[in-house]
Amino acid sequence: MKLRPCIDLHEGHVKQIVGGTLSDGSGKEKGSARENFVSDKDASWYAALYREKNLTGGHVIKLGPGNDAQARSALKTWPGGLQIGGGITVENAAGWLEAGASHVIVTSALFTGGRLDYEKAEALSRRVGPEHLVLDLSCRRRGEEWIVVTDRWQTFTDYVLTPRSLEELSGLCAEFLIHGVDVEGKKCGIEEELVALLASAPSAPVTYAGGVATLEDVDRIRRLGRGRIDFTIGSALDIFGGDLPLEEVMAYLDQSVKK
Repeated sequence: MKLRPCIDLHEGHVKQIVGGTLSDGSGKEKGSARENFVSDKDASWYAALYREKNLTGGHVIKLGPGNDAQARSALKTWPGGLQIGGGITVENAAGWLEAGASHVIVTSALFTGGRLDYEKAEALSRRVGPEHLVLDLSCRRRGEEWIVVTDRWQTFTDYVLTPRSLEELSGLCAEFLIHGVDVEGKKCGIEEELVALLASAPSAPVTYAGGVATLEDVDRIRRLGRGRIDFTIGSALDIFGGDLPLEEVMAYLDQSVKK
């Protein structure tokens, strides 16, 4: 288990946004998003920090247009140390790898009309190689099921997240990134049942994100995830205006490895 750092970009700035509040830029909600934090530092500053602390496998996520320059700056600061997501397609994926990303992260481009398009997934996997592909299957709870959501987490697909469904896709990618969207950015605690589900899947490595507020939440991920699940912390970290020091998280991880 390890911490996967993040750099979320919105309108050209590093931000932390509450999950599911980012609009598609149309209608009454045009341009709206509930922001937890807007940084006065750019993406390259965070990339340099993560490089200094050797926090590998971090995610640069472009939340809408106007973020390419900042994303490229981060990748240039740490070539091969960061993944890139947001608007990734078969057509542009290879270009982001050439720009310095270790992996491309894909969600919405895999779905057509709310249904997973296996041909698209296979084409993307062939285009960049499964070793460079991360499938983002972020989800929301509906009844007793976890349903993958797309289009800035606004649209429910018909894809139910289960250990079997993860196993079926594991051959196409290097790993999965899964946000518990209903708690993302709210610092209200993790989706415990989702973490337990992810730990039961004998598939590619998984990173969980959503709701982490304290070291106790990190410890819950360790226990429920059986030490197999990596995790991301956003709004709760001090580097994003939160109360949880990054150094304390790293110290906790160092101690857990020694136990």
